[in-house]
Amino acid sequence: MDHITIAAGTSDQAHQLLTMSNRHGLIAGATGTGKTVTLQVMAEGFARAGVPVFAVDAKGDLSGIALAGKPHKEIDRRKDLLKLDDHQLRAYPTLFWDIFGISGHPVRTTISEMGPQVLSALLDLNETQSGILYACFAIADDEGLLLLDLKDLTSMLAFMSNNAKALRAVYGNISPASVGAIQRRLLVLDSQGGEHFFGEPAIHLRDLMQTDFSGIGAVSLLHAEKLLRESPKLYAAFLLWLLSELFEELPEAGDLDKPKIVLFIDEAHLLFKGMPKGLLEKVEQVFRLIRSKAVGIYLVTQSPTDIPENILGQMGLKIQHALRAFTPKDQKSIRGVAAGFRNDNNIDVTRILTTLGVGEALVSSLDAQGAPNSVLEGTMAPPESQIGPVTAEQRKEILQRSPMAGRYDVEIDRESAFEALKKKTEQAAERAEKEAEEKAEKTKNKTTNRRSNRQSMGEAFFKSTLRSVGRSLGSKLVRGILGSLLK
Repeated sequence: MDHITIAAGTSDQAHQLLTMSNRHGLIAGATGTGKTVTLQVMAEGFARAGVPVFAVDAKGDLSGIALAGKPHKEIDRRKDLLKLDDHQLRAYPTLFWDIFGISGHPVRTTISEMGPQVLSALLDLNETQSGILYACFAIADDEGLLLLDLKDLTSMLAFMSNNAKALRAVYGNISPASVGAIQRRLLVLDSQGGEHFFGEPAIHLRDLMQTDFSGIGAVSLLHAEKLLRESPKLYAAFLLWLLSELFEELPEAGDLDKPKIVLFIDEAHLLFKGMPKGLLEKVEQVFRLIRSKAVGIYLVTQSPTDIPENILGQMGLKIQHALRAFTPKDQKSIRGVAAGFRNDNNIDVTRILTTLGVGEALVSSLDAQGAPNSVLEGTMAPPESQIGPVTAEQRKEILQRSPMAGRYDVEIDRESAFEALKKKTEQAAERAEKEAEEKAEKTKNKTTNRRSNRQSMGEAFFKSTLRSVGRSLGSKLVRGILGSLLK
C-alpha cells in the first residue's frame, strides 16, 4: 500500500501518497458539508497503512471509528464509483483520551514540560508578567527544580515574591502586583481544567504511537467537546505542547515510505487565535521542520482563511468542501480559496465551491515529486467504520478493555517544588533565626548596621534554600524551540 484513495471525479481519482504525507494537509468546509467523515476516511487509510493516528474528536462523532460500519446503498455507490475492491466494513483499534478523564483515559503533562512560552500564551500574560514567568522557570531550570502541577508553580511564584530583593540582581525586578496577577490567572486556569491537565503521570508519546498485533495503526481520539466549550485556550496549549514534544523527542527520519504518526487537529483556528507574533513564528518553524521527523499534521477548519498564511502555504494536501457565500466578505474569501488551487483544466472553482453537495469536495494532493496536482472535483471515499458516535455503554466497554486501562487513572503527587520549597523554607528560616540569635549575642555591645545584616541574611537564606532544593532534585534543565522541557 503506497497511497490512500480520497475521492473520484468523472474521469480521474485523487490519492494521497504515503511518501508525501509528512507534507501536512488541510480539510476545510462549512458546517455540515462532510469534514468529519473525510477526517474519518483519512484516519482509516493511515491506520491501514500502519501509521498511528492522533485526532481531535470535537463533538464525539469520530468515536464510531471503533466499530464496524453498517451496509448502506450510499456506501455501495461510492465503492463502485471509486473502484474500491478492498473496501470492507470493519472497526479500527481505538484509544479514547480526555483531559478531564471522563470520556477517555486522562491526559496530563507537567508545568515544567509545558514551558513558559506556551504557558504565557495560555494565561494571556502581558510583557511584564511574561518576563516574571520566564524568570520563574529560569530559576527552577537553573536549580534543576521540577514544577509538576499548578500548586508547584504558585508556590514558586510566592517564593520569588518573598525574595524579590535577593533575586533582582540576577533575574530582574519582580513586582508583587505582577506576581499576584499571574497567580489569579492560575486560579482561573485551575477552574477551567488545569487541575486535571497538569500533573503526573504525564502521558508518554509512545502510547500515542502504537500499532496492533496485525500492524494496523492505533487511532487515538481526544474527546474535546467539553474542552472546546469551556477551555479553548487550554485546548490550544495542549496541541502546542504535543507538537513541541513530537518535534523535540523524535529523531530525524529523512525520507520514509510513510509517516511515523499523523495528527488531525479539528477547530484548528483555535490553535492560532490570539497567538503572540513571536510564538506564531516559532510554530511556523515547527510545522516546517517537523516534516523531517516523519510527522504529518492535518488541520480541520471551516475556511482556509482561518489559518495563518505562512502555515497554510505548507499544506500539501487540500480537501475543500462547500463554502457559503452570504456576504461580500464571504465571496471575497471564496475567490481567495479558489486562487490557492492549481487549475490546469480551467474548471470554475469559484462557482463549484458554493455548489458542492455533502460528501463532495475539491481535492489537490502532491505528486511523487512534491508538486501539487491539478484540482479535482470529486465524491469522497466512504468510511469502513461506523458513521456517528458510539454509545456511552460502548465507550465504557472499549475503555475497560483498552491496553491503557489503569495506566493513567490514578494521579501521582510526588514531592516536587511545593513540598520541597516548604520544607527547605522552614529549615532555612530556623537556621537564619538561630544564626541571628547567636550573632546578636556576640555583637550586643557593638554598633552594627542592622539593615545591611538583614539584607545579607536574606540573600544567604534564598541562596542556601535554592541550592539545597536543586541538589535534591537534579541538574539544570534544558528547553527546546517552543520552550518544552528536553528529556
